Amino acid sequence: MLTITPATATADTPDTACADQVRETSGFTPVLGLDLPSESDWLNQPVPYDFDRTAEVAGGFDRVGYCLELDGPEGPKWVWTSMEAFTDDATRLGLPTMSGQIVRQRVDDLDVRTNVPGVNVGGGQTGYLEMWPNQYSAGASTQVANASSQVYDADDNITGNTQGYGSFQVHQIGATRPSELHPKTVLAVNTFTSADDAALSVGIGTNTAGEPDWTFANNANSFTQRRLTVYARPAPATVTEGPRDRQLYPRDAQGGASVPVSGTVLDPRVRTLRLEVTSGRSTRTHTARVRDGQFSFSPRITAGLHSYKLSLWTVGAVERRVAHWTDIVSGDVYVVQGQSNAQAARYVGNAAGEESPWLRSFGSSTPDPVISGADRAWHHATGDVSYQSGSIGQWAIRTGRRIVDTYKVPVALVNGAHGGQPIAFFQRDDADPDRITTNYGRLRQRLAAAGIADRVRGVFFYQGESDSDNAAVHVGGYSSLLADWRADLGAAIPGGSQYLTYQVRTSPCNNGTAIALRDAQRRLGDTHDVTVLSTNGLSGHDGCHYAYAGGYRELGDHAFAVLARDQYRGPSAGVAPPNPRDAAFTDQARTEITVQLRSTDPLTVDPGAEADFRIDGSTATVSAVEYQAGGRLVLTLSEPAPDATGVTYLGHLRAGPWITNATGVGMLAFTGITVG
Repeated sequence: MLTITPATATADTPDTACADQVRETSGFTPVLGLDLPSESDWLNQPVPYDFDRTAEVAGGFDRVGYCLELDGPEGPKWVWTSMEAFTDDATRLGLPTMSGQIVRQRVDDLDVRTNVPGVNVGGGQTGYLEMWPNQYSAGASTQVANASSQVYDADDNITGNTQGYGSFQVHQIGATRPSELHPKTVLAVNTFTSADDAALSVGIGTNTAGEPDWTFANNANSFTQRRLTVYARPAPATVTEGPRDRQLYPRDAQGGASVPVSGTVLDPRVRTLRLEVTSGRSTRTHTARVRDGQFSFSPRITAGLHSYKLSLWTVGAVERRVAHWTDIVSGDVYVVQGQSNAQAARYVGNAAGEESPWLRSFGSSTPDPVISGADRAWHHATGDVSYQSGSIGQWAIRTGRRIVDTYKVPVALVNGAHGGQPIAFFQRDDADPDRITTNYGRLRQRLAAAGIADRVRGVFFYQGESDSDNAAVHVGGYSSLLADWRADLGAAIPGGSQYLTYQVRTSPCNNGTAIALRDAQRRLGDTHDVTVLSTNGLSGHDGCHYAYAGGYRELGDHAFAVLARDQYRGPSAGVAPPNPRDAAFTDQARTEITVQLRSTDPLTVDPGAEADFRIDGSTATVSAVEYQAGGRLVLTLSEPAPDATGVTYLGHLRAGPWITNATGVGMLAFTGITVG
């Protein structure tokens, strides 16, 4: 007969059904226990646990376990689930009732045992945790494959600045995105911070008669027993520095990265540790002797489409895996910043097909400082939603996917954009650069926590609509922002980070004639040593934002072409946006003006493009435009223009005729090009 050794119990920590039924619990310490009341409002209050032994594992633990026991009309039910430690703070393992106690992330090596049918039992699964005191909605971050944005399940949306409901949920999910597996709830305790006198909502397995994660079930009174017990497994060694799951390490000049792993040994019997580094079918083993109670490793990984798994073991008298990290890669890092066209969420058409396991992001682009500060995890990059974990926008995910497919290197993109804001909103607080209530501080904190601030290869900036054609304010704000970026980012990049700024399509939105700010942006390439990108040539435009096809998709393609040229030694022909150098009359009658462009790339002039030109200081109009070899645009005028002082090109809203290069990039809007 199989003998089960239960977890250590005392008079204050009674046995549980999990300890009686599950062998794995024998190595765990029960650290928190609670007979759940029928209702509670513990918002910003300590939970009145029946016992609290968290101090006993404060030195370190490597796994966390939960046992939920319910006894109701269908008889006793129980579930045990354990997982890799998702925090090193034992006091954060229980119900989250305080502001900022937010856990919303994947966990690996999930083990589940239960007497409830429909729950997948066994080890080695992937889990997802949703633990917070806040209210929340059914909207999905898209981090969980096959989760719904219409019902409450394994991927719900925390409501920022609104607390007072509470979620404590463990789910089973597919390990990959996409996945054939649909998420299932393992256990749920909800409604514990509600002030509405509502009964707790509790359950084991997926609810088939309401919201799948038991939200709004309010069913606590149907059970005579409702007990939650929290466990932790004491660790023989703890890690003080190591990777995070799905982390991207910026590649260095040697074509890879070092991955530091170090820590402290707690069990004096441990004299040696082993680190296994696995990629595909190949495993490299490193060993380190304990010196003064410390250990350290620094294995190398290679940049490219190689995913690494690291496993740390104590060896000898205590043989145990004490840490495990999955899907570690080395690649390149870019930042996206600006207004809503930098957010580039879904307006018309989705970019889900651009997602890739080799595209990553860190933290959340949410403007809520509490939620932002709580998200310190690496995520799969997604393009269609905004203000969520891993959100990078549609054109950014297209750019990243093109880099992955073409140059076979993983890419991390971190998006800090916030829609509808003037350039003053994005400035650094020089007295407190990391202040999380500022947009700059939130992005700066994310990059620092990810360990990538000094390795940012490029920063994209799409902003200016909300500056309402005030060129002086915009250029002044951009100058200040650029100086701060250059001080804070890219210190380890030879020559520093590349800065790429878009000439906006309109400023303000739906105004196609205001030109002062747009022309000032065009000139930034000359005055600020940045790369200027065009938004002309895109017909999927609604007057302010873009559809995916004919808009954000092509913006991503154009951004990729520039990075390919400047960062990956790719082709340069047809990449730079057409940009005027000067203009002159080319006939004595002054009915023809030739605009000399800076590039000699061939251009396509659509019929009707002449309508977007203006002859400054004259009543003459442009009746025809022709491209001639050598980078010349020949403008035929409707009448002689002896008093002409300059040439202006406005572009236009929405679809219509364009002047584009071979990549499809439209000519930059301009004004004040003097006619010689």
